[in-house]
Amino acid sequence: MPHLFDTYQLKDVTLRNRIGVSPMCQYSSHDGVATDWHLVHLGSRAVGGAGLIIAEATAVEARGRISPGDAGIWADKHIEPLQRINQFIKAHGAVPGIQIAHAGRKASSARPWEGDHSLKDEEGGWETIAPSPVAFGNKLWRVPKEMTKEDIQEVQNAFRAAALRALEAGYEWLELHFAHGYLAHSFYSPLANQRNDEYGGSFVNRIRFAIETTQAVREVWSERLPLTARLSCSDWVEGGWTIEDSVELAKKLKAEGVDLIDCSSGFNSPNYKNYPFGAGWQVPFAEKIRHEAEIATAAVGSISSPMQADEIIRNGRADIVLIGREMLRDPYWAYNAAQELHQAEKLNLPIQYASGL
Repeated sequence: MPHLFDTYQLKDVTLRNRIGVSPMCQYSSHDGVATDWHLVHLGSRAVGGAGLIIAEATAVEARGRISPGDAGIWADKHIEPLQRINQFIKAHGAVPGIQIAHAGRKASSARPWEGDHSLKDEEGGWETIAPSPVAFGNKLWRVPKEMTKEDIQEVQNAFRAAALRALEAGYEWLELHFAHGYLAHSFYSPLANQRNDEYGGSFVNRIRFAIETTQAVREVWSERLPLTARLSCSDWVEGGWTIEDSVELAKKLKAEGVDLIDCSSGFNSPNYKNYPFGAGWQVPFAEKIRHEAEIATAAVGSISSPMQADEIIRNGRADIVLIGREMLRDPYWAYNAAQELHQAEKLNLPIQYASGL
């Protein structure tokens, strides 16, 4: 029976424990370039004992940014600052990962603390793209351009190029962001996809973008390193994407070489009233996909206490847990969890701190 502080091997990568830092947007890059903020933000969680550190949603092209402050990996200038961060993460025993993304119709928005609304052109906004010309709604009023097949190919090539840059930057874990109402999710969800060509309509057609994008990345991403995907496992809206759909997509992604599914949900509609927010509210998705699609999973969503996280691993509900908000509150969450679970011998503070205790 595995425990939270047992190691976990996926491909040729071994995590020192089953705790990962969930990718969390910082909206603090300059033209996509990482800064010292990212070094301290991500590096402190490595020092604090997490096994996996996944960098925030990182745009594969400039128009795929959520906001002007988003991280980017669409140009070679982005590589060197990321290399510096990853070298620090590795030096402190963690595995550096990255989530590559395209925001689709949710792009061109203000940062959360600046209103989180669609930016007008005169505010520095830009044209957005999506499978269909359907705005997200509410504050995100911008109507996206319907993507042509040439646009689809261009974006898939951008994902491929981003994967190559991620390798050069020293990442050892790659996550494809296919969730949260961003581009890939808006293709596979019937709530956002109104196309009538081979990328719309049937289930097979709606998942085509995600499958082809995975194939493009798989061609260049190292076979010895994990390739993972985050899904929104349910839209939580009648007539939308379901967990049963996610099981089937997970099976197909596994056949294309995906090694783990990061099981999130929702955020493809501004209607949140049906979301059953609460402790571990998305863990059943990870459990169902793990057992029915027979693929490794990550559990996310309001996982806050060490006992809660350990129970998920011990009972085979997921292979790893990704911690978000609790890691923002406490960069040393993993170290403190080791103390609480009587696993302190498996996780030591850096000598600069431990020698002072």
